[in-house]
Amino acid sequence: MGASFWSDEASGRKSSIGHTGVGHTWLRYRVTDTTFTGPHGSIKECLMPPKKSAVASKNSQIYAVVGSDEAAVKSRARELAQQLTPKDSGDFGQDLVDGGADNADQAVSRIHSAIQALQTLPFFGSGKLVWLKDMNFCGDTVTGRSAQVAAALDELQQFLSAGLPAGVFFLLSASEIDKRRSFYKSIAKIAAVEQFDRIDTSRSGWEEEAESLARGLAAERALVFQPEALEIFVRLAGADTRQLRNELEKIDLYLGQNREIDPELVRNLVAKTATGVIWELGNAIAKRQLSRALALLDQLLFQGETPIGILYAAIIPTVRNLLVTKEISQTYGVKAPGAPYQFNSVIARLPQTAQNFLPRRKDGTVNVYGLGIAACEAHRFSLAQLVHGFEECLKANIQLVTTQLEPRLVLSKLLVSLLAP
Repeated sequence: MGASFWSDEASGRKSSIGHTGVGHTWLRYRVTDTTFTGPHGSIKECLMPPKKSAVASKNSQIYAVVGSDEAAVKSRARELAQQLTPKDSGDFGQDLVDGGADNADQAVSRIHSAIQALQTLPFFGSGKLVWLKDMNFCGDTVTGRSAQVAAALDELQQFLSAGLPAGVFFLLSASEIDKRRSFYKSIAKIAAVEQFDRIDTSRSGWEEEAESLARGLAAERALVFQPEALEIFVRLAGADTRQLRNELEKIDLYLGQNREIDPELVRNLVAKTATGVIWELGNAIAKRQLSRALALLDQLLFQGETPIGILYAAIIPTVRNLLVTKEISQTYGVKAPGAPYQFNSVIARLPQTAQNFLPRRKDGTVNVYGLGIAACEAHRFSLAQLVHGFEECLKANIQLVTTQLEPRLVLSKLLVSLLAP
């Protein structure tokens, strides 16, 4: 190894600066008299294999984009890759390592390829980016639990903790990552981590989060939702970022110069999943739209949904929510909210004895948003009508499971008894 010497006139000491490729890692060091020091300690320490670092600060050269929202992770990782790739490096400015692996051997190979890319200095320009893209072996899977993969990931983590050469950046992106494992915990200490998790639709209040997300994505295209249109859009399209983007792209192409999205447009253009149609049926019942409810019933039966499933998923919950909110309104003098989410404050003010009887999800939380929708529409029914309607739901349930009556006839008759003037 070579070194260039210089003199410190103030101290009279002679020093040198050089570099070495010991341990497959380019290390800069300074020699002062007989003591070698560098970013990893003394030269004795530099000549030894890199050890697991205890550095807790974030490394500006290491980035990770993770989360269960695959579309958001990929989009942000592409954006970050463009920012980190040196502009003057041409085609050699980015080493892309495919993180998709079918088995443990492939996963280990991908990890070693990333380490090898980090060890290779840039050919041209001032630096480069190594991107381990779309890793699928960090989750709680058979491959992810492999001892081989765990050892290789630990090797990668130790390498990153030891420090990267100047101008070299590392980016990791993964939509499947187990945050309980040591690799993630170690990376979180040294990397700038950005997390994008899919909205949990089993959690109470997910609709508000999804509406906020959809509103933001629409704003990127200069699109504006009418309030009811946004509610319908989220219920039909769901909470997945990719699906929301796809549906907004269709709407964008259709609208042209007009940038306002109305409910009818959403119903006509957005793909209707079975879950979305079930919600629309409940919405039609709450708004007392008989003809629309019958049409949606036919659509669900045509799609293969079971009659008993339609009764339990759409009709009974809607009638129950209407009945509960109507009772609350009359007992406590509560006015209809202007929007579903405003019903949160109403429930918070109720005495505990009243809250104990509120409908709940499987996880035990109150379905506040569903009650809020019902509270906005409960004025269309009298309390006696809703009590009678709930009794009719019980009759329909018994008929579906104990008689040979045509299921469509049973459910159609139920909807007429609920919604007819």
